[in-house]
Amino acid sequence: MSFSVDTLRTGTGSGGRAVVDHRLERRALINEYRRGRLRREQLCDAHPELIRAARNVGTPSKVICPICEETNLTLVTYVFGPRLPSHGRCVTTKKDLAQFAGRSEDLDAYVVEACINCRWHHLLRVLPLGGKRPRAARKLAAPDAPAAPDSSDAPAAPST
Repeated sequence: MSFSVDTLRTGTGSGGRAVVDHRLERRALINEYRRGRLRREQLCDAHPELIRAARNVGTPSKVICPICEETNLTLVTYVFGPRLPSHGRCVTTKKDLAQFAGRSEDLDAYVVEACINCRWHHLLRVLPLGGKRPRAARKLAAPDAPAAPDSSDAPAAPST
């Protein structure tokens, strides 16, 4: 097996795209805070724009904030990729997310949890979106490989 950036990203070296989950890092930060090794100011420093997005367009979750333990966390999804602003695009509805999933460019959706009360925030996961190419383009890219059926082309919309 050869090691490349694709291998590190997907574990296969095939150039496929995978979900990156950050729950272990999250758990480690929370444990360090509860042990007294990190101060609250070090963790609760969310950018004002993230808090604004969480307050106005975020999706409420059932998870209580692990830092202040007073309010439920809010999930905010940003999409990054070609032909999008460098700061990404905040996704406000499932319809918007489905439109990004149907694009031909490879995009990444970043799901961030934020606490409006204490300003805790953490990147939960990065999900691949888009990459849907027309059938003719797939045949040009891999002429020997059989074309995949259309029903499996669209990625499932990530649950936020």
